[in-house]
Amino acid sequence: MKYRSRLVTVTSAVCVTGLALAGCGAGSKTAANTATKTTCNFTNPSSPTTVNVLAYNSSAVDPFTNTMVASCTHDNVTVKHDPIDFPGQVQKTQATLGTSNGTYDILETYGFIIPGLASEKKLKPLNEYFEKHKATYKLDGLNKDMVERMSYNGQIYAIPMQAQALTLAYRKDVFDELGLKAPTTFQEMIAAAKKIQDSGKMKSPIALPWLSSGDLGTAYVAMLGAYGKPYVDPKTKKPNFDTPESKQALQTMASLLPYMDPQVTTFDQPKVQQQMYNGTAAMSIMFSGRMNDLTQATNSKFANSFAFAPPPAAKAGGPVYTQVSIDGWSIPYNTKLDPDLLFQIAATSVNEEASKGAVPAAYPARESAIDKSKMAYADAVQQSIEKAPPPQIQPWVAQISNDTLPVLAKVIGGQTPADAGAQQMQAIAEKIMTKY
Repeated sequence: MKYRSRLVTVTSAVCVTGLALAGCGAGSKTAANTATKTTCNFTNPSSPTTVNVLAYNSSAVDPFTNTMVASCTHDNVTVKHDPIDFPGQVQKTQATLGTSNGTYDILETYGFIIPGLASEKKLKPLNEYFEKHKATYKLDGLNKDMVERMSYNGQIYAIPMQAQALTLAYRKDVFDELGLKAPTTFQEMIAAAKKIQDSGKMKSPIALPWLSSGDLGTAYVAMLGAYGKPYVDPKTKKPNFDTPESKQALQTMASLLPYMDPQVTTFDQPKVQQQMYNGTAAMSIMFSGRMNDLTQATNSKFANSFAFAPPPAAKAGGPVYTQVSIDGWSIPYNTKLDPDLLFQIAATSVNEEASKGAVPAAYPARESAIDKSKMAYADAVQQSIEKAPPPQIQPWVAQISNDTLPVLAKVIGGQTPADAGAQQMQAIAEKIMTKY
């Protein structure tokens, strides 16, 4: 099973590479009192010790964080995690890694940012702790590809907890009534949207998180990947923004606009979820950590009507419109606490019992913990992962995404023609690549 990493974007005033994730967003439907309580053994510190964990709240992340807090707060150790949304996590991550005296001891991180943070020595390498505690926490049970995505130059920099992939959710009742099937290409998606629109059932049948300050960047790189191009050619190191594939990607994105809410560039994932909850949209593409929320009757009267599939492809049989995130736990280099203690606390949250307890809210790093009978979206996620374009685990990706995002937003917003926007993004990317 191959896992590929998701693209994320942000700028950093403290030279922390690419921390903002335009994928998961904030908001959780996983209550703290549902945490899996499991054994958390460590050498007890001689004095009271508070371990501060930085992780944003979401239904897919909270099971792991909650288990860490509930299981490892004992004796002289208190594990503390304050509720925070994703933008808040980004800001605090930048701040804590930008000083010699950080305020957090365990950080939630993502596979694609590992090269940058590792090369800047912002995170502690974890190989020695993996070897020391491998048997105790059965770390060999973690998916090896996921561990690899959390590594750089032969060193592991994060313990993987879960994978998230862009996933299509759709209203099966509406599709069945109109004789539609889950779209496998964007051409089919548009045809389905037009039929739904023409039926009078919905004015904006497609809902996508295209927030102009972040999610839109993820959307573009997913579409570019669906056309077979990464940001930068790995051999020539030439950016691909002015290629025919890039222009096709922009055109395809523009072709979806007539079937989406006019305010789509202000929509993050929680807003897209709300469209699905309320019945104002029939199709959405979000990260899989959002899928279980759709199936809860407490969230929507349409909960039993949702079905799931891999995202559409740009071309029949080609890679699909997706990005895949590998989420995990890292130890900042500037923590004052014992790394061995911190590693064991983090490892506890991904042990066998805790990983099984994270289902169905999360798609855990332990394949043995994945119970498809409890996860209506599991097959769709797996297909999204398998059909994903190759990963872009390079130090330049985050800066290129961040610096080109304002231009991209103007292209999608109609203020800048696609050809002119592509040339502007190409110039930005070429300037960045002079450093490499």
